[in-house]
Amino acid sequence: MSDEKTDVYLCSRSPRRQELLTQIGVSFEVLDADIDESLQANEGPQQYVTRLAREKALAGWEHPSRVLNIPVLGADTIVVSSGEILGKPLNKAHALKMLNAQSGNTQQVLTAISLLKDNDILNSLSISQVTFRGISTNELEAYWASGEPADKAGGWAIQSKGAVFVKNIEGSYSAVMGLPLYETAECLKSFGIDCI
Repeated sequence: MSDEKTDVYLCSRSPRRQELLTQIGVSFEVLDADIDESLQANEGPQQYVTRLAREKALAGWEHPSRVLNIPVLGADTIVVSSGEILGKPLNKAHALKMLNAQSGNTQQVLTAISLLKDNDILNSLSISQVTFRGISTNELEAYWASGEPADKAGGWAIQSKGAVFVKNIEGSYSAVMGLPLYETAECLKSFGIDCI
């Protein structure tokens, strides 16, 4: 992409976020923003995911590869099941344990975004309710073998094979994928960037 056409820096390696930004006509350049994602003491899920999105945007703003004076977008997604934050699985046993806990239950998917330029930062949080049908042990094993759960919050992805487990969703489909498009578009509009 040429510098003239870049609307935003995206601080995420997620192909889903890149696809979603492209879907709404936003041109971007990707920056790696490595931050400490450890949960802090007395930090609830909403505070945690919002802080991570903000810290990614701040890290992107300070990144040595950032040369254009355009906004930096940070985003983070977590799954919360029975009050517990479910991150990316550490291994197969961890993934199967998380997926089994979600089987037949409703969990929250929280996606936060932060859009930063100069001293202005806009934050938004999308919360969706996702209900799974019951998942058999054989299905869990097959799903792990597919390779999909390994790098996904909660151990599943709604935009691929994991969709077969989703009985109902209340909220934003795009946020469950990793980027709430309505909220993102509104924040971009506040910085003079039109989508579509």
